[in-house]
Amino acid sequence: MKLLLIEDEDFIRDLYKRQLELAGIPTDAFGMGNDGLNAAHQNPTAYDLVLLDIMLPDTNGLQILKDLKQNTATKSIPVILLTNLSQDMLIKEGFELGAEGYLVKAAYTPAQIVQEVKNILAKKPSATTTQSPNPAPVDPNSPVSPQAAPIAPASPPVPTPIVEQSVVPPPAPVETPAMPVVDPTPSNLPAGTPPPMSNPLGNETTTTPTTDPSQPAT
Repeated sequence: MKLLLIEDEDFIRDLYKRQLELAGIPTDAFGMGNDGLNAAHQNPTAYDLVLLDIMLPDTNGLQILKDLKQNTATKSIPVILLTNLSQDMLIKEGFELGAEGYLVKAAYTPAQIVQEVKNILAKKPSATTTQSPNPAPVDPNSPVSPQAAPIAPASPPVPTPIVEQSVVPPPAPVETPAMPVVDPTPSNLPAGTPPPMSNPLGNETTTTPTTDPSQPAT
Protein backbone atom coordinates (compact mmCIF):
# COMPACT_ATOMS: atom_id res chain seq x y z
CA MET A 1 0.00 0.00 0.00
CA LYS A 2 1.06 3.59 -0.57
CA LEU A 3 -0.37 6.96 0.37
CA LEU A 4 -0.36 10.31 -1.40
CA LEU A 5 -0.26 13.30 0.96
CA ILE A 6 -0.96 16.83 -0.35
CA GLU A 7 -0.47 19.39 2.42
CA ASP A 8 1.07 22.85 2.08
CA GLU A 9 2.13 23.38 5.71
CA ASP A 10 5.70 22.08 5.91
CA PHE A 11 5.61 21.13 9.58
CA ILE A 12 2.34 19.19 9.33
CA ARG A 13 3.35 17.54 6.06
CA ASP A 14 6.71 16.35 7.41
CA LEU A 15 5.15 15.23 10.69
CA TYR A 16 2.41 13.19 8.99
CA LYS A 17 4.83 11.65 6.51
CA ARG A 18 7.24 10.60 9.26
CA GLN A 19 4.49 9.10 11.43
CA LEU A 20 2.94 7.25 8.49
CA GLU A 21 6.21 5.75 7.36
CA LEU A 22 7.11 4.75 10.92
CA ALA A 23 3.81 2.85 10.91
CA GLY A 24 4.84 1.06 7.71
CA ILE A 25 2.82 3.14 5.24
CA PRO A 26 5.03 4.52 2.41
CA THR A 27 4.00 8.10 1.67
CA ASP A 28 4.66 10.55 -1.15
CA ALA A 29 4.18 14.07 0.19
CA PHE A 30 3.73 17.28 -1.81
CA GLY A 31 3.28 20.86 -0.72
CA MET A 32 1.73 22.06 -3.99
CA GLY A 33 -1.58 20.74 -5.20
CA ASN A 34 -0.65 20.44 -8.86
CA ASP A 35 2.50 18.47 -8.01
CA GLY A 36 0.43 15.93 -6.11
CA LEU A 37 -2.14 15.76 -8.89
CA ASN A 38 0.56 15.11 -11.48
CA ALA A 39 1.99 12.31 -9.33
CA ALA A 40 -1.43 10.65 -9.18
CA HIS A 41 -1.92 10.95 -12.95
CA GLN A 42 1.53 9.57 -13.75
CA ASN A 43 1.11 6.48 -11.60
CA PRO A 44 -2.57 6.04 -10.74
CA THR A 45 -2.25 2.47 -9.50
CA ALA A 46 0.49 3.33 -7.01
CA TYR A 47 -1.73 4.98 -4.41
CA ASP A 48 -4.29 3.36 -2.17
CA LEU A 49 -5.36 6.60 -0.48
CA VAL A 50 -5.03 10.37 -0.88
CA LEU A 51 -4.90 12.75 2.07
CA LEU A 52 -5.80 16.10 0.54
CA ASP A 53 -5.72 19.49 2.20
CA ILE A 54 -8.51 21.78 1.04
CA MET A 55 -6.61 25.07 1.27
CA LEU A 56 -3.53 25.03 -0.98
CA PRO A 57 -1.35 27.87 -2.29
CA ASP A 58 -1.54 27.06 -6.01
CA THR A 59 -5.03 25.62 -6.37
CA ASN A 60 -8.10 24.61 -4.41
CA GLY A 61 -8.09 21.13 -2.95
CA LEU A 62 -11.64 20.62 -4.14
CA GLN A 63 -10.49 21.23 -7.72
CA ILE A 64 -7.88 18.49 -7.32
CA LEU A 65 -10.57 16.20 -5.92
CA LYS A 66 -12.78 16.96 -8.91
CA ASP A 67 -9.93 16.18 -11.34
CA LEU A 68 -9.16 12.90 -9.60
CA LYS A 69 -12.77 11.75 -9.66
CA GLN A 70 -13.31 12.74 -13.30
CA ASN A 71 -10.25 10.81 -14.46
CA THR A 72 -11.02 7.17 -15.15
CA ALA A 73 -7.59 6.07 -13.95
CA THR A 74 -7.76 7.83 -10.58
CA LYS A 75 -11.47 8.01 -9.73
CA SER A 76 -11.34 4.81 -7.64
CA ILE A 77 -8.66 6.15 -5.28
CA PRO A 78 -10.28 7.11 -1.96
CA VAL A 79 -9.73 10.74 -1.04
CA ILE A 80 -9.83 11.97 2.56
CA LEU A 81 -9.98 15.73 3.03
CA LEU A 82 -7.82 17.46 5.62
CA THR A 83 -9.81 20.38 6.95
CA ASN A 84 -10.06 23.06 9.56
CA LEU A 85 -12.95 23.53 11.95
CA SER A 86 -14.60 26.38 10.02
CA GLN A 87 -14.92 24.68 6.61
CA ASP A 88 -18.34 23.05 6.88
CA MET A 89 -19.60 24.26 3.51
CA LEU A 90 -16.40 23.10 1.77
CA ILE A 91 -16.70 19.71 3.43
CA LYS A 92 -20.24 19.30 2.12
CA GLU A 93 -19.09 20.26 -1.36
CA GLY A 94 -16.25 17.75 -1.05
CA PHE A 95 -18.73 14.94 -0.38
CA GLU A 96 -20.71 15.97 -3.42
CA LEU A 97 -17.54 15.70 -5.51
CA GLY A 98 -16.77 12.20 -4.24
CA ALA A 99 -14.65 12.51 -1.09
CA GLU A 100 -14.74 9.45 1.14
CA GLY A 101 -14.49 11.41 4.37
CA TYR A 102 -12.59 14.12 6.19
CA LEU A 103 -10.28 14.61 9.14
CA VAL A 104 -10.11 17.82 11.16
CA LYS A 105 -6.42 18.52 11.62
CA ALA A 106 -6.85 20.44 14.85
CA ALA A 107 -8.76 17.56 16.46
CA TYR A 108 -6.34 14.72 15.68
CA THR A 109 -2.82 14.01 16.85
CA PRO A 110 -0.42 12.57 14.25
CA ALA A 111 -0.77 9.16 15.90
CA GLN A 112 -4.56 9.37 15.57
CA ILE A 113 -4.22 10.37 11.91
CA VAL A 114 -2.13 7.23 11.33
CA GLN A 115 -4.74 5.09 13.06
CA GLU A 116 -7.55 6.58 10.99
CA VAL A 117 -5.56 5.93 7.81
CA LYS A 118 -5.08 2.31 8.86
CA ASN A 119 -8.81 1.96 9.52
CA ILE A 120 -9.66 3.36 6.09
CA LEU A 121 -7.12 1.21 4.28
CA ALA A 122 -8.36 -1.88 6.11
CA LYS A 123 -11.82 -1.33 4.60
CA LYS A 124 -10.50 -0.64 1.10
CA PRO A 125 -10.03 -3.53 -1.37
CA SER A 126 -6.50 -3.92 -2.67
CA ALA A 127 -5.58 -2.47 -6.05
CA THR A 128 -5.71 -5.94 -7.63
CA THR A 129 -9.21 -6.65 -6.32
CA THR A 130 -12.11 -5.90 -8.63
CA GLN A 131 -14.11 -2.93 -7.41
CA SER A 132 -17.81 -3.40 -6.76
CA PRO A 133 -19.77 -1.94 -9.71
CA ASN A 134 -22.33 -0.44 -7.34
CA PRO A 135 -20.52 1.06 -4.37
CA ALA A 136 -22.61 2.25 -1.47
CA PRO A 137 -23.55 5.90 -2.05
CA VAL A 138 -22.13 8.51 0.26
CA ASP A 139 -24.70 10.75 1.88
CA PRO A 140 -23.48 14.33 1.24
CA ASN A 141 -25.50 15.55 4.18
CA SER A 142 -23.60 13.32 6.56
CA PRO A 143 -20.83 15.20 8.45
CA VAL A 144 -18.37 12.37 7.81
CA SER A 145 -18.23 9.38 5.57
CA PRO A 146 -18.55 5.88 7.07
CA GLN A 147 -14.95 5.20 6.06
CA ALA A 148 -13.63 8.01 8.25
CA ALA A 149 -14.26 7.77 11.92
CA PRO A 150 -16.02 10.90 13.12
CA ILE A 151 -14.75 13.09 15.87
CA ALA A 152 -16.37 12.19 19.13
CA PRO A 153 -18.86 14.97 19.85
CA ALA A 154 -18.51 16.93 23.02
CA SER A 155 -20.81 15.93 25.81
CA PRO A 156 -23.88 18.09 25.70
CA PRO A 157 -24.08 20.54 28.51
CA VAL A 158 -26.18 19.27 31.41
CA PRO A 159 -29.05 21.69 31.88
CA THR A 160 -29.31 23.19 35.30
CA PRO A 161 -32.46 21.82 36.87
CA ILE A 162 -35.00 24.41 37.71
CA VAL A 163 -36.02 23.88 41.31
CA GLU A 164 -39.51 25.07 41.92
CA GLN A 165 -39.49 26.93 45.15
CA SER A 166 -42.46 26.21 47.32
CA VAL A 167 -44.24 29.26 48.60
CA VAL A 168 -44.87 28.98 52.32
CA PRO A 169 -48.04 30.87 53.23
CA PRO A 170 -47.79 33.22 56.19
CA PRO A 171 -49.08 31.71 59.45
CA ALA A 172 -52.69 32.39 60.24
CA PRO A 173 -53.13 35.00 62.94
CA VAL A 174 -53.74 33.50 66.35
CA GLU A 175 -56.77 34.93 68.00
CA THR A 176 -56.05 35.79 71.65
CA PRO A 177 -59.11 34.99 73.76
CA ALA A 178 -60.55 37.99 75.51
CA MET A 179 -59.74 38.08 79.18
CA PRO A 180 -62.83 38.21 81.38
CA VAL A 181 -63.38 41.47 83.18
CA VAL A 182 -63.21 40.77 86.85
CA ASP A 183 -64.87 43.17 89.21
CA PRO A 184 -62.26 43.80 91.89
CA THR A 185 -64.95 44.71 94.41
CA PRO A 186 -65.85 41.67 96.50
CA SER A 187 -69.51 40.94 96.35
CA ASN A 188 -69.76 40.36 100.10
CA LEU A 189 -68.87 43.90 101.13
CA PRO A 190 -71.68 45.97 102.62
CA ALA A 191 -73.10 48.72 100.52
CA GLY A 192 -71.07 51.92 100.64
CA THR A 193 -67.80 50.11 101.40
CA PRO A 194 -65.00 51.35 99.14
CA PRO A 195 -63.18 48.70 97.07
CA PRO A 196 -59.96 47.20 98.40
CA MET A 197 -56.73 48.94 97.59
CA SER A 198 -53.88 47.21 95.96
CA ASN A 199 -50.82 46.71 98.15
CA PRO A 200 -47.71 47.32 96.05
CA LEU A 201 -45.55 45.53 98.59
CA GLY A 202 -47.38 42.26 98.46
CA ASN A 203 -50.22 40.30 97.06
CA GLU A 204 -52.54 40.95 99.93
CA THR A 205 -55.14 43.67 99.71
CA THR A 206 -56.23 46.01 102.45
CA THR A 207 -59.68 47.23 103.04
CA THR A 208 -60.29 50.79 104.18
CA PRO A 209 -62.37 50.55 107.33
CA THR A 210 -65.59 52.47 107.39
CA THR A 211 -65.56 55.27 109.98
CA ASP A 212 -68.75 55.82 111.77
CA PRO A 213 -69.07 59.57 112.27
CA SER A 214 -71.12 59.01 115.38
CA GLN A 215 -68.22 57.29 117.14
CA PRO A 216 -65.46 59.33 118.72
CA ALA A 217 -62.05 59.07 117.19
CA THR A 218 -59.59 56.81 119.03
